[in-house]
Amino acid sequence: MPTLLHIDTSVFPGEVSASRSVTATFRKEWEAQHPNGTVIYRDLAAEPLPHLDGLAAAAGFAAPDQRSPEQHEAFALRETLASELEQADTVLIAAPMYNFTIPSTLKAWLDHVIIMGRTAGAEQTTTSGTPTVVVASRGGGYGPGTPRESFEFVTNYLRKTLGDGLGLDVTFVVPELTLARSNPAMAELVDASDASKAKAHEEAAAKAKELATRFAA
Repeated sequence: MPTLLHIDTSVFPGEVSASRSVTATFRKEWEAQHPNGTVIYRDLAAEPLPHLDGLAAAAGFAAPDQRSPEQHEAFALRETLASELEQADTVLIAAPMYNFTIPSTLKAWLDHVIIMGRTAGAEQTTTSGTPTVVVASRGGGYGPGTPRESFEFVTNYLRKTLGDGLGLDVTFVVPELTLARSNPAMAELVDASDASKAKAHEEAAAKAKELATRFAA
């Protein structure tokens, strides 16, 4: 049975978080289609990873039999995280926009799993082709033609890092204007916010079903 790697990163809990609510929709549909499947779950807000340090970084460039005992110890977490990514048949990532980019906890995860010559840096990586759904929520609007289009450093960054770097097959689901109901200055955008949220949930459920059909085949 297929394995789903599900990563949440929002600092807000449950339904308060747009990204968590949409990843929950995807996962619910995924589990309905694969009741006997495996889900590897990491909540990087509740259990943040340590930042990559010099020992762990250097170990990634050394052959396993050439690593010092200290490097072996430092590389253990990277090995665990990379292995989780490698064994996943589908990856689900919540990437809410914080200060125009991804949460630092997600960046820490990326720094650990990007291993040159293994998950990255080769024409065919150990993660090439894995379908990946990224829920990129944001409080405002940053789409093409909007005043803040140039401030969008989430999908642009992750498309390059996950797609070009790790070789993942990336699809973005983007609930936006999520602050409209809590920010009086955005009152006129409430309907657009609600529509965007509903569309995101529909897209997440549809993508889960699509991938379920692919694996069933």
